This record gives sequence, structure tokens and C-alpha cells, in this order.
Amino acid sequence: MTIGAALFLIAVGAILRFAVATSSTHGINMHTIGDILMIVGGVGLILWLAVWAPWARSRRTSRQETYEEPGGMARERRVEEIRHGQTRPYDQPPM
Repeated sequence: MTIGAALFLIAVGAILRFAVATSSTHGINMHTIGDILMIVGGVGLILWLAVWAPWARSRRTSRQETYEEPGGMARERRVEEIRHGQTRPYDQPPM
């Protein structure tokens, strides 16, 4: 379950629990359904935070590059590796 689905279940459950005026429709108690949806959404949110949140952080690594300029001078720069394989030097602004 994604965080969006968990928040959606919590929102729908809260609407059924607190905003719907009828409490029973032909044997189905809307407040109970709202409670169940909020509980399932809360459990899904807790599981997402415990399992997937550490993996969702951006993964960045950095390395030193040395290159020679046309005048014969060697220059070093630090390059940051972003999650999707894009690279950009630290001394340049992000695109």
C-alpha cells in the first residue's frame, strides 16, 4: 500500500464516520465501515513509514574528478550522483 492509498482510506473513513448523517442503511452501519477504513489506512500508513520510507530517501553519492584544462593545469571537482543516474558538479547550480 502506498502512502497515498493509506491517506485516501483514512480520509474516506473519516467522511463515513463523522460526516454521514445516516448511521445504518439496510443492516450496514456506515460509522463502523468508516472506523474500519480509518484503521486499515492507519495500519497501511504505519507499515509504509516502517518499511518503505527508508527506501524512499534520495540516494546520492559523490566522487572526485580530476581533469586537465587546455592550458595544462589540472583541476579537481566533486561530482554528485543522483538516484536516476544524472550527474552534476557541486560548483554548478541545479538545472
